[in-house]
Amino acid sequence: MISRISSQIRNQKNHQTNKIMKIQNFFKMAFAAFIFLSANLAFAQMEKTKMVGGAEMYPSKNIVENAVNSNDHTTLVAAVKAAGLVETLQGAGPFTVFAPDNMAFEKLPKGTVETLLKPENKGQLQAVLTYHVVAGKMGSKEIAAAIKKGDGKAVLTTVQGGKLTAWMKGKDLYITDENGGESKVTIADVWQSNGVIHSVDTVVLPKM
Repeated sequence: MISRISSQIRNQKNHQTNKIMKIQNFFKMAFAAFIFLSANLAFAQMEKTKMVGGAEMYPSKNIVENAVNSNDHTTLVAAVKAAGLVETLQGAGPFTVFAPDNMAFEKLPKGTVETLLKPENKGQLQAVLTYHVVAGKMGSKEIAAAIKKGDGKAVLTTVQGGKLTAWMKGKDLYITDENGGESKVTIADVWQSNGVIHSVDTVVLPKM
Protein backbone atom coordinates (compact mmCIF):
# COMPACT_ATOMS: atom_id res chain seq x y z
CA MET A 1 0.00 0.00 0.00
CA ILE A 2 2.77 2.41 0.99
CA SER A 3 4.78 1.54 -2.11
CA ARG A 4 1.73 2.18 -4.30
CA ILE A 5 1.20 5.60 -2.71
CA SER A 6 4.90 6.40 -3.14
CA SER A 7 4.67 5.39 -6.78
CA GLN A 8 1.63 7.59 -7.30
CA ILE A 9 3.39 10.52 -5.67
CA ARG A 10 6.43 10.00 -7.92
CA ASN A 11 4.21 9.84 -11.00
CA GLN A 12 2.44 13.01 -9.96
CA LYS A 13 5.79 14.76 -9.41
CA ASN A 14 7.06 13.56 -12.81
CA HIS A 15 3.86 14.71 -14.45
CA GLN A 16 4.12 18.11 -12.79
CA THR A 17 7.80 18.36 -13.74
CA ASN A 18 7.03 17.53 -17.37
CA LYS A 19 4.22 20.05 -17.36
CA ILE A 20 6.49 22.74 -15.95
CA MET A 21 9.19 21.93 -18.54
CA LYS A 22 6.65 22.16 -21.36
CA ILE A 23 5.48 25.53 -20.07
CA GLN A 24 9.09 26.74 -19.78
CA ASN A 25 9.90 25.54 -23.31
CA PHE A 26 6.78 27.27 -24.64
CA PHE A 27 7.80 30.57 -23.08
CA LYS A 28 11.38 30.17 -24.35
CA MET A 29 10.11 29.63 -27.89
CA ALA A 30 7.65 32.50 -27.59
CA PHE A 31 10.41 34.80 -26.31
CA ALA A 32 12.75 33.75 -29.14
CA ALA A 33 10.01 34.40 -31.70
CA PHE A 34 9.34 37.81 -30.14
CA ILE A 35 13.02 38.76 -30.33
CA PHE A 36 13.22 37.58 -33.97
CA LEU A 37 10.13 39.53 -35.01
CA SER A 38 11.26 42.62 -33.11
CA ALA A 39 14.66 42.51 -34.81
CA ASN A 40 13.06 42.17 -38.24
CA LEU A 41 10.65 45.01 -37.51
CA ALA A 42 13.48 47.23 -36.29
CA PHE A 43 15.50 46.46 -39.44
CA ALA A 44 12.51 47.20 -41.66
CA GLN A 45 11.99 50.53 -39.92
CA MET A 46 15.68 51.40 -40.32
CA GLU A 47 15.64 50.38 -44.01
CA LYS A 48 14.11 53.59 -45.35
CA THR A 49 13.86 53.13 -49.10
CA LYS A 50 13.46 55.72 -51.84
CA MET A 51 11.70 55.24 -55.17
CA VAL A 52 13.88 55.83 -58.24
CA GLY A 53 12.87 54.83 -61.74
CA GLY A 54 9.90 52.86 -60.48
CA ALA A 55 11.96 50.75 -58.07
CA GLU A 56 12.75 50.90 -54.36
CA MET A 57 16.36 51.69 -53.56
CA TYR A 58 17.56 49.84 -50.46
CA PRO A 59 20.27 51.34 -48.20
CA SER A 60 21.47 47.80 -47.46
CA LYS A 61 22.36 47.23 -51.15
CA ASN A 62 25.34 48.63 -53.03
CA ILE A 63 25.28 51.17 -55.85
CA VAL A 64 25.18 48.63 -58.68
CA GLU A 65 22.61 46.38 -57.00
CA ASN A 66 20.21 49.31 -56.72
CA ALA A 67 20.98 51.05 -60.03
CA VAL A 68 20.18 47.98 -62.15
CA ASN A 69 16.58 48.14 -60.90
CA SER A 70 15.93 51.74 -61.94
CA ASN A 71 14.07 52.09 -65.24
CA ASP A 72 15.40 55.65 -65.48
CA HIS A 73 19.06 54.65 -65.41
CA THR A 74 19.33 51.80 -67.93
CA THR A 75 21.75 53.74 -70.16
CA LEU A 76 24.00 54.50 -67.20
CA VAL A 77 24.02 50.85 -66.14
CA ALA A 78 24.89 49.76 -69.70
CA ALA A 79 27.72 52.31 -69.74
CA VAL A 80 29.06 51.15 -66.36
CA LYS A 81 29.13 47.56 -67.64
CA ALA A 82 30.82 48.55 -70.91
CA ALA A 83 33.44 50.54 -69.00
CA GLY A 84 34.23 47.61 -66.70
CA LEU A 85 33.34 49.62 -63.59
CA VAL A 86 30.79 47.23 -62.06
CA GLU A 87 33.27 45.68 -59.63
CA THR A 88 34.58 49.11 -58.61
CA LEU A 89 31.11 50.45 -57.82
CA GLN A 90 30.27 47.28 -55.93
CA GLY A 91 33.33 47.84 -53.73
CA ALA A 92 33.44 49.22 -50.22
CA GLY A 93 33.89 52.82 -51.35
CA PRO A 94 32.26 54.92 -50.09
CA PHE A 95 31.32 56.82 -53.25
CA THR A 96 29.13 59.81 -54.03
CA VAL A 97 27.67 59.26 -57.49
CA PHE A 98 25.98 61.93 -59.58
CA ALA A 99 23.95 59.54 -61.73
CA PRO A 100 22.66 60.84 -65.09
CA ASP A 101 19.23 59.48 -65.96
CA ASN A 102 18.27 58.24 -69.43
CA MET A 103 17.00 61.67 -70.50
CA ALA A 104 20.38 63.15 -69.55
CA PHE A 105 22.14 60.86 -72.01
CA GLU A 106 19.56 61.72 -74.68
CA LYS A 107 20.65 65.37 -74.43
CA LEU A 108 24.10 64.45 -75.77
CA PRO A 109 24.75 64.92 -79.51
CA LYS A 110 23.28 62.11 -81.60
CA GLY A 111 25.52 59.06 -81.72
CA THR A 112 27.63 60.05 -78.68
CA VAL A 113 26.41 57.25 -76.42
CA GLU A 114 26.77 54.62 -79.15
CA THR A 115 30.32 55.82 -79.85
CA LEU A 116 31.31 55.78 -76.17
CA LEU A 117 29.97 52.24 -75.73
CA LYS A 118 32.32 50.87 -78.41
CA PRO A 119 35.16 48.72 -76.95
CA GLU A 120 37.84 50.93 -78.54
CA ASN A 121 36.51 53.92 -76.57
CA LYS A 122 36.51 52.20 -73.18
CA GLY A 123 39.13 54.54 -71.72
CA GLN A 124 37.16 57.63 -72.72
CA LEU A 125 33.95 56.12 -71.32
CA GLN A 126 35.69 55.36 -68.02
CA ALA A 127 36.86 58.97 -67.82
CA VAL A 128 33.34 60.31 -68.38
CA LEU A 129 31.74 57.98 -65.85
CA THR A 130 34.35 58.41 -63.09
CA TYR A 131 34.00 62.18 -63.56
CA HIS A 132 30.53 61.68 -62.03
CA VAL A 133 31.97 60.00 -58.93
CA VAL A 134 33.45 61.66 -55.84
CA ALA A 135 35.24 59.68 -53.15
CA GLY A 136 33.42 59.70 -49.81
CA LYS A 137 29.78 59.82 -48.78
CA MET A 138 28.39 63.31 -49.32
CA GLY A 139 24.67 63.77 -48.79
CA SER A 140 22.89 66.93 -49.92
CA LYS A 141 23.25 68.45 -46.44
CA GLU A 142 27.02 67.93 -46.48
CA ILE A 143 27.29 69.40 -49.97
CA ALA A 144 25.10 72.36 -48.98
CA ALA A 145 27.31 72.96 -45.93
CA ALA A 146 30.42 72.90 -48.13
CA ILE A 147 28.76 75.37 -50.53
CA LYS A 148 27.93 77.72 -47.65
CA LYS A 149 31.47 77.44 -46.32
CA GLY A 150 32.82 78.20 -49.80
CA ASP A 151 30.76 81.39 -50.15
CA GLY A 152 28.30 79.94 -52.63
CA LYS A 153 30.24 77.12 -54.24
CA ALA A 154 32.07 73.92 -53.38
CA VAL A 155 34.74 72.41 -55.60
CA LEU A 156 34.61 68.61 -55.61
CA THR A 157 37.48 66.47 -56.84
CA THR A 158 36.22 63.49 -58.82
CA VAL A 159 37.64 59.99 -59.05
CA GLN A 160 38.59 60.85 -62.65
CA GLY A 161 40.78 63.63 -61.28
CA GLY A 162 38.82 66.55 -62.66
CA LYS A 163 36.74 69.08 -60.73
CA LEU A 164 33.02 69.65 -60.33
CA THR A 165 31.62 72.82 -58.80
CA ALA A 166 28.52 72.43 -56.65
CA TRP A 167 26.17 75.36 -56.07
CA MET A 168 22.59 76.13 -55.09
CA LYS A 169 19.77 77.93 -56.84
CA GLY A 170 17.12 78.38 -54.18
CA LYS A 171 16.65 74.92 -52.71
CA ASP A 172 17.93 73.14 -55.83
CA LEU A 173 21.41 71.64 -55.99
CA TYR A 174 23.48 71.95 -59.18
CA ILE A 175 26.89 70.84 -60.37
CA THR A 176 28.94 72.54 -63.10
CA ASP A 177 31.62 70.71 -65.08
CA GLU A 178 35.00 72.02 -66.29
CA ASN A 179 33.43 73.09 -69.59
CA GLY A 180 30.70 75.18 -67.97
CA GLY A 181 27.97 72.59 -68.43
CA GLU A 182 25.32 72.57 -65.70
CA SER A 183 23.45 69.60 -64.25
CA LYS A 184 20.60 69.71 -61.74
CA VAL A 185 20.15 67.15 -58.97
CA THR A 186 16.62 65.79 -59.45
CA ILE A 187 16.65 63.11 -56.74
CA ALA A 188 19.04 63.57 -53.82
CA ASP A 189 20.22 61.33 -51.01
CA VAL A 190 19.55 57.85 -52.36
CA TRP A 191 21.58 56.06 -49.70
CA GLN A 192 23.57 52.92 -50.52
CA SER A 193 25.58 50.47 -48.45
CA ASN A 194 28.72 51.87 -50.10
CA GLY A 195 27.80 55.51 -50.59
CA VAL A 196 25.06 57.73 -51.93
CA ILE A 197 23.51 58.46 -55.33
CA HIS A 198 22.21 61.83 -56.51
CA SER A 199 20.28 61.49 -59.77
CA VAL A 200 21.05 64.33 -62.22
CA ASP A 201 19.38 65.57 -65.41
CA THR A 202 22.48 66.26 -67.53
CA VAL A 203 25.72 64.40 -68.25
CA VAL A 204 28.74 66.39 -67.05
CA LEU A 205 31.94 66.18 -69.09
CA PRO A 206 35.58 66.61 -68.08
CA LYS A 207 38.16 68.44 -70.16
CA MET A 208 39.56 65.73 -72.41
